[in-house]
Amino acid sequence: MKRLILAAAAALILSTGGAALAQDVTKYVRYDFDGAVSYGILDGGFIHQLRGDVFAGAERTGAVVALDAVRLLVPVEPRKVVAAGFNYRSHLGDQNVAPEPGLFDKHATSLVPHEATVTYYEDATNLHFEGEMVLIIGKRARNVTEAEAADHIFAVAPGNDISERVWQGNDLQWFRAKGADTFGPVGPVMARGVDYNDLLLQTRVNGEVMQSQRTKDLIFGPEFLVSYVSRYVTLEPGDMIFTGTPGSTSAMQPGDVVEIELEHVGVLRNTIGQKGARTTNDQ
Repeated sequence: MKRLILAAAAALILSTGGAALAQDVTKYVRYDFDGAVSYGILDGGFIHQLRGDVFAGAERTGAVVALDAVRLLVPVEPRKVVAAGFNYRSHLGDQNVAPEPGLFDKHATSLVPHEATVTYYEDATNLHFEGEMVLIIGKRARNVTEAEAADHIFAVAPGNDISERVWQGNDLQWFRAKGADTFGPVGPVMARGVDYNDLLLQTRVNGEVMQSQRTKDLIFGPEFLVSYVSRYVTLEPGDMIFTGTPGSTSAMQPGDVVEIELEHVGVLRNTIGQKGARTTNDQ
């Protein structure tokens, strides 16, 4: 069964591969093979293992493993996960554009990989998807300018900023509404070499398109977000910035399959678990 699931994951990852070739994209994965965790470069249905710091020029070891023989993990292990809210005009409703980004923290422990099951907590009642492009920081950024910021963005990945709307409205902060365990799926790959300022972002629930917009429509673009965050909080290699969700969102139900597709990067897919059943997904 596990092998069949991973084979399906391989097909999804490769679904945008043909278009990606024109942009000279490198797709990085983090994976578990026989109990050993490694970084690698995805090439077709095979992963080329890397040795060394993935952000500082890791080298291929020569070892190659089939994609359907591994367990994919969250692409990196961040110390900080920052997220931007209300960053597409289509998501604002009747609100005006804010003069600065609205930022919040997601806990690193909220992250789960491609194909992981999302927990539908017993006291949750209104769980929404939020498909997003996630920036992966590759170089330490402290008070960098917008012009310098691109040098600090290593890659991008599809992400889902899962949100419990009742908790979000009732709680003092979004500690659990957006930071609960499993509320941050990211993956299956992180891609370097794409034009992250103009990618199509789509969310599908059970195959139906629910969100569709290009990242060029972000109010505060990737470079601005990195610069702005770094004024106040130092970003380290592996840290993530969720850039915001477009359009409207709606409630998910147990058993729903949610896919976030980022053009030229890949498709993140997760299933919503049964209500009250805690999942134990490894990152």
